[in-house]
Amino acid sequence: MPASVAIVTGAAGDIGRAIARRLSGSHDVVALVDIDEGALAAAAAELGGAPSFVAIACDVTDEDSVRRMAAKVGELGRATTLVNNAGAARAVSLGDTTADIWRQDSALNLEAAFLTFRALEEPLKAAQGALINIASVNGMAVFGHPAYSAAKAGLIHFTKLVAVEYGKFGIRANAVAPGTVRTQAWEARAAANPQVFEEAKRWYALRRIATAEDVANAVHFLSSDQASAITGVCLPVDCGLTAGQAELARTFSQSDNY
Repeated sequence: MPASVAIVTGAAGDIGRAIARRLSGSHDVVALVDIDEGALAAAAAELGGAPSFVAIACDVTDEDSVRRMAAKVGELGRATTLVNNAGAARAVSLGDTTADIWRQDSALNLEAAFLTFRALEEPLKAAQGALINIASVNGMAVFGHPAYSAAKAGLIHFTKLVAVEYGKFGIRANAVAPGTVRTQAWEARAAANPQVFEEAKRWYALRRIATAEDVANAVHFLSSDQASAITGVCLPVDCGLTAGQAELARTFSQSDNY
């Protein structure tokens, strides 16, 4: 029987590595996909390397590059799980968002998921596999990063489109929407403002920040047989942020002005 393969884009980052590590327990091979070849090689080495982890350099915004990546995945075995994790945001206001920023954020955070899914569509049909798109709470409500947020909102809807149209082939499509996750990017902010995590925690019901492992656990569940009846959903992994802002709730509960 061909080896089962999980594909994780943006695999060189903190969340991508955590997802890859978690999926390695349920797949024979995890294909690590990223545009940064140096960081990708380091991630593969950290995770343990071949045969369990195979690095594939790819620009997920380029259709030809994605097609070549899909062909290499086919050489590894049977694609059973695709995780579209690659993404990035630019911290500018809507008024400062240029047409180039809008197009670039859309290409990476939305169009890339379409390209990778279509490139791996046939093997996923054959395997009755799982698609998990890493969205964001920014796609569910307004928290800044407008171009990124609009793309992530589109990604959530794209997930539902796949769920409805491809369910007849046995493909399940779901999204995971992280809130703040303690990654290297956030550590850089903490270097400039040591209180950044404490300041952020007050908005979260659980009074903590999600970890990359929290996101990876959600992805693992949605890819597993335990979620065999779940498709078309967006699962927030946000410590309660989208349920309601804890700080606002506390403010209003202490106020006489209702």
